[in-house]
Amino acid sequence: MTAVHVPGLPVIEADRLISTSPATGAEAGRFPVASEADVRQAVDRARAAGEWWAGLGFTGRRERMLRWRALLAKRIEQLAEVVHVEGGKPIADAIVEIVTAIEHIDWAARNASRVLGPRRVRSRLILAEFSGHLEYQPHGVVGVIGPWNYPVFTPIGSAAYALAAGNAVVLKPSEYTPAVGQWLVDSFAEVVPEQPVFTAVHGLGDVGAALCRSGVDKLAFTGSTATARKVMAACAETLTPVLIEGGGKDAMIVDSDADLDAAAEACVWGGMTNAGQTCIGIERVYAVDSVFDAFVDKVVARAGQLTVGAEGSDIGPITMPRQLDVIRGHIDAAIASGGRAVLGGPSAVQPPYVHPTVLVDVGEESAAVREETFGPTLTINRVRDADEAVTRANALPYGLGGSVFGRRRAVSIARRLRSGMASINSTLTFAGMSTLPFGGVGDSGFGRIHGEDGLREFGRAKAITRRRARSLLPSMTFERTPTDVARLVKAIKVMYGR
Repeated sequence: MTAVHVPGLPVIEADRLISTSPATGAEAGRFPVASEADVRQAVDRARAAGEWWAGLGFTGRRERMLRWRALLAKRIEQLAEVVHVEGGKPIADAIVEIVTAIEHIDWAARNASRVLGPRRVRSRLILAEFSGHLEYQPHGVVGVIGPWNYPVFTPIGSAAYALAAGNAVVLKPSEYTPAVGQWLVDSFAEVVPEQPVFTAVHGLGDVGAALCRSGVDKLAFTGSTATARKVMAACAETLTPVLIEGGGKDAMIVDSDADLDAAAEACVWGGMTNAGQTCIGIERVYAVDSVFDAFVDKVVARAGQLTVGAEGSDIGPITMPRQLDVIRGHIDAAIASGGRAVLGGPSAVQPPYVHPTVLVDVGEESAAVREETFGPTLTINRVRDADEAVTRANALPYGLGGSVFGRRRAVSIARRLRSGMASINSTLTFAGMSTLPFGGVGDSGFGRIHGEDGLREFGRAKAITRRRARSLLPSMTFERTPTDVARLVKAIKVMYGR
């Protein structure tokens, strides 16, 4: 009996994972489902390939990764079409996502040697006879479990940095976007045909669990906080280190001296790009009383102009069909808490689409404020001042990103946000800046991708000391004498006793 296909919902038939468009139901691809044994074999193959890859050195890896970057740039329209068909993302948004990913590949490839390569570290007086040396060695095989909402940018944020550090990578793409994941590993294989350095395994959640238990040397996960806990539990069985990017409920603060036109434009973009399906998307806004009404009017005017549909629209379909129920429930909860829909509302949910919705005066205990919505909705609440805004913004267990609009106090407000990242007078911009680390705190996870911290995340620090002279203050030896100990005590008192 043939399964009934719901557009966008992944289906397994005859050991094949079938991916379809959430907008049209058109098939995007079908891929063999990996068994637990298949996953282990993929990791074993990657381990051998990783030794070869690490042996190329920084220069060899840099040359190949830059060729991969060039290939993605040349085929950007082709990849954007795959992203569009499989996930429903508008072509323009897909191109922006791919451009950002290409930038990260370039930066990781060019900077890995500088950040991770062997270097001498200055010693201190007590061990002046030794020189210190530090390098970052690859873990071996890194498993990456990627999300569906940014199926290019997010897995590459881990994979590119892991590859640049000398690791092999096994990617488990989301079951909602396997075609994109396979496209990425196939394109890499074109420029690195010698060994299976970057490969993919496909399937549902059980395949991700198998990857956690497969013997990978580190695992990078992006997804919901609930699933992140399961990933950590599985990896804990073998003490496999993990990097976690969980959910988010990012807030924007609009201070009294903010440029309201710029704030409204950035708010609509930050909250509704990719149909609001963005982990660092703006979902909550706190505007101080003196600018609240004017700001809301400007947000509604801009959001109301957005187009919704399958082709050529600003907002595409909701990728995961079941997320429609979550979005509808949050809109209902916001209104039940005393909130008002000044744009959209319950009628905005028209599967597979959700039209822009702006909710005001929503109770802080409402699910619309406290839980991740992942739709083109915004809650905008009035606050007395920026201090109250910071308190409300920090009240949730999430702590991924955030945004502040203002002049005099903007920097100090951004520093007070309990988040891994913040942008001032913009939204989401820290994601595209390859020189900065990306990651959260609290329920939003731990560890960092991107930037120097992202490179170090995928290398093991290896410290080496080397004797270069006779010890003037011998201490770490049974050959020390009472006189040596007395001299050591005297030196410590002179150096540190003041």
